[in-house]
Amino acid sequence: MRASTADPTDPLPRSFFDRPVLAVAADLLGRVVVHETGAGPVELRLTEVEAYDGANDPGSHAFRGRTARNATMFGPPGHLYVYFTYGMYYCANLVCGPPGRASGVLLRGGEITAGTALARARRPTTRKDTDLASGPARLAMAMGLDRTQDGTDVCDPTGPVRVLYGTPPARAAIRTGPRTGVGGGGAAQPWRFHIAEDPTVSPYRAHQPRKRTAKPAADAGRQSG
Repeated sequence: MRASTADPTDPLPRSFFDRPVLAVAADLLGRVVVHETGAGPVELRLTEVEAYDGANDPGSHAFRGRTARNATMFGPPGHLYVYFTYGMYYCANLVCGPPGRASGVLLRGGEITAGTALARARRPTTRKDTDLASGPARLAMAMGLDRTQDGTDVCDPTGPVRVLYGTPPARAAIRTGPRTGVGGGGAAQPWRFHIAEDPTVSPYRAHQPRKRTAKPAADAGRQSG
């Protein structure tokens, strides 16, 4: 999928997402996510992502099956799955593979390449532009993504959220490692992909067990941001 004569501003086709999640995740680096709202567009070049492999992956929201929250993951590829976490933040994912497979890629970090003023207005305490979308919650906030966009078709060239071809990095620039904040059976998987030396990549943090006074939700602590 890397060798392409497509224009960098063309939306990625659905066939791009209808592949195994690890192939899609590595190939998303350097692609451009666009979100257009009434306030204007914001564009972001992806520099960091994580793969989640549905029923085969204890770290995935879909590991225990379909719920009202994760229903978008079980639908067709090329759609946006947005979830609310820790009662504070939103995180955005791209659904991969055939319907029912429920795999997805968490958008962990990126560089704002257009609409910086709007992204800063959404994150007014940010000191550096490189920090605007460094981390999945920051990315969703800077891009203006919330549950309203859950289920959006990113392959629709007229849609509000699109993923463009962009310019993928050289293979030698891609690094892999364990996913941030994932514990249990999914902790050892090297399914975090990022562009080496890019200042917008978020710091790696190992899983830290949380002390809870109430029984956690079935998918809490997975697909974490």
